[in-house]
Amino acid sequence: MRVYVPLTLPGLAAAYKTGELGEGPFVAYAVTPALREWYLSDDIEELEYAALNRAALASLRLLAVEPGVARRRVVVAVDVADGAAVADPDRGLDPAALGEVRVAGPVPLSKAAAVHVDSDDAEKDVAAAADALGAADQGDDDAQFTVDGAEDHELLWYATQEIPNLVGLGD
Repeated sequence: MRVYVPLTLPGLAAAYKTGELGEGPFVAYAVTPALREWYLSDDIEELEYAALNRAALASLRLLAVEPGVARRRVVVAVDVADGAAVADPDRGLDPAALGEVRVAGPVPLSKAAAVHVDSDDAEKDVAAAADALGAADQGDDDAQFTVDGAEDHELLWYATQEIPNLVGLGD
């Protein structure tokens, strides 16, 4: 099963140094029955993209509580055993929990298929979105517009071999 793990660049650096994602259990996003029902599609690629975007929003939430880190959303796509990621049945209908799963963890970083990261030119909009997140959660339409602006930036795809360069540990 493919899951999408929301991180920040320092979180990715820590995972690279330890060779593991999460301490377990940790939150990730995947194609769950609730996500399928919400998205109304049978196309697995579209559903995976929706799960990736849910993880990108969760990464934005991490940035909102870590003001000193680079304002770039990070999502690691990793393959885990089917039973290793479980959706919480009590939160299945909660719109905020669509696609959310708990991974028993930790998961070896070597199981990662790819890393998705904002480009440098997204940082201004991502920073504004992280700052506006609290107000958006309280129903402020202008703040929600700002948060949605971060979604206008597609996350870039990186091979796992590029992680050292992404986190500043490369040659």
